[in-house]
Amino acid sequence: MQVSEQLVRIAMDDGVTLAATLYLPARPGPHATLLEALPYRMNDVTASYADSYRRFAGEGEFAVLRVDLRGTGNSTGLAPDEYPDVERSDLRTVIQWAAGQPWSNGKVGMFGTSYSGFNSLHMAMEGIPELAAVAAMYATDDRYTDDVHYMGGVLRAIDLIDYPLYMISMNALPPTPAVFGDGWVDEWRRRIEQHEPWLLEWLRHPKPDPTWRRGSVRTGPRGEGYRRMSCPVLLISGWADGYRNNTFRAIEHMPGWRLIAGPWSHKDPSTARPGPNIDCDLELMRFFDQHLRGGPRATARRGQIFVRRPTPPEPDLAMHAGTWVEADVWPPAELKENPRRTRLEGDNSIQGRAMDQMVDETDVPGDVGVMAWNSCAGGLPWGQPLDQRTDNARSITYDWMHTEELMLFGNCEVVMQVRSSAPVGHVSVKLCDIAPDGTSTLVTRGMLDLAQRGIWPTDPFGELDAEPQPIVPGEWIDVKLQFEATTWTLVPGHRIRLAIAGSDWPNCWPPSQPFTLGVRRGSVRMVMWTAPSLPPARDEFEPGDGPGDSDLDGVVWTYETDVLARETRVHTRYGGPYEGSHGTKVVDLYEGSLGVSTVDLSQAWAKGRSRYDLTYVLPDGSTTECTTETVLHVRSDHEWFHVDITLHAWRDGELFGERTWTERFAR
Repeated sequence: MQVSEQLVRIAMDDGVTLAATLYLPARPGPHATLLEALPYRMNDVTASYADSYRRFAGEGEFAVLRVDLRGTGNSTGLAPDEYPDVERSDLRTVIQWAAGQPWSNGKVGMFGTSYSGFNSLHMAMEGIPELAAVAAMYATDDRYTDDVHYMGGVLRAIDLIDYPLYMISMNALPPTPAVFGDGWVDEWRRRIEQHEPWLLEWLRHPKPDPTWRRGSVRTGPRGEGYRRMSCPVLLISGWADGYRNNTFRAIEHMPGWRLIAGPWSHKDPSTARPGPNIDCDLELMRFFDQHLRGGPRATARRGQIFVRRPTPPEPDLAMHAGTWVEADVWPPAELKENPRRTRLEGDNSIQGRAMDQMVDETDVPGDVGVMAWNSCAGGLPWGQPLDQRTDNARSITYDWMHTEELMLFGNCEVVMQVRSSAPVGHVSVKLCDIAPDGTSTLVTRGMLDLAQRGIWPTDPFGELDAEPQPIVPGEWIDVKLQFEATTWTLVPGHRIRLAIAGSDWPNCWPPSQPFTLGVRRGSVRMVMWTAPSLPPARDEFEPGDGPGDSDLDGVVWTYETDVLARETRVHTRYGGPYEGSHGTKVVDLYEGSLGVSTVDLSQAWAKGRSRYDLTYVLPDGSTTECTTETVLHVRSDHEWFHVDITLHAWRDGELFGERTWTERFAR
């Protein structure tokens, strides 16, 4: 499987040059080209991705182009934020450049996971003739609600100590000396001086304003963004991943879709927890062979969907029970709306009050949600939810029995009337499967800042000028809240539980003051979309390698309650050594903690540290060590978020550069 590799530089109209690695098959061209474009540094931090590129070029006989986006890795320019407008212009230039090369057959396919899945979807809307197909894995269509920023208008908390933090350190790293050449030191200094933390820009926009439209395919209630996609699109999604909401709502509007939706977390389906694992690279090659070279149809049906069955929860679950089904249209004819309204067994009145007037109330603890860590499982410590009984016990819960086996699909909804005792309020909803022994397994969740009830969740981009609606203490509010997309099998003998709380920490930041949440019992109505069955999948996937034991090495994932300090805390740590290209050695570290008061939930904090130590081989054979480290501290009170960020860079142990940022943002 011989593959040639070479560095290429592609000039942009404004003088910026993008660095790329080109992988070419041994057989002479012309070849269809696969393109992945990322800010995650192809020569060190994500050098391991080259294994897939070499397979695509060798086994699949595609030309493969991996690009460092502007301002990152070995490309020049500045990276001002995720998905800036200039990125689409850059990628159009790259696509047209690749299509015009002597080794190209004139057709390009974009692919990628997470960030490169996002920009693949963005380019599918651009109407570029040379872009013949796109494959996007774990890529959301809505940056505001389904990324690492906000959830139902509430700031995501535990994400702060991961991606938003480590991108500050990563964007401050130097280019690789052996690749960039002379001037790499000056380029490093420029990056430190000119790059600003993306996190600060995200915190300046706590509402779904036009900032979030950039990079979001979901641009309106009628699916305009999806319908603009002028080439076939393969979506690969996971039910343990945070970017799964685009699945069913995207394919309902997208003209040329294919969907593979499995049980996976935010990792390659060949190794992600939980399985069953599949050979995802092979599926990508089959898809692109069909659409870039006129090869055989990649699959018998357009949609291959894994429907989960009840499986005891484990934080590092390796295998989820379930079955693969298929579909050619969405929604399929078998899918029916299945409404369920709350009911009480026996007497429907207490002390003369009718059920519709009965109110369930709870004083909101700030640390409800700790058994469901976060909404985007990935590599550990970003694991899967635990048994929900502890959190259920501190929530308002309603249970339903079901007597027939049904498959559940899509975004469930709950309609209800709620009230807050204060002028603030959050509502967290979780749908749980209750086994006969009482084990509570999280199926899906949703979140809403009650002040944003008129904006979210129906269409967060439909009313860009909509203002938050005031919350009048004690006044009943009509709420329609959507859960994250999922699949599940409702099994006779199990119950379905709706758990309602006023916080979902540490997944989301707690409200700005204590309050009592009330729910008018008779108003609660659940809507689920179910089918007795869908056709079983006829296509069988080749198995993936499965998760390895090494993904537990050096991982910290702990909870604790400090009784005297009256505070609940969570702690994370991961990272370690690996190798890049050109002799580069990398050691990375990601660690952080979050805390919330058990007395006053407005008092919360997040502290984290990210660090990269890169040892480079210089042209004369000597080595140099370059380090960047960022420390983040976010804390809240009743009125403000206070944010402190420090960035330090060292070369061979000597301070090379430093930056500090201190800002506060109104809650």
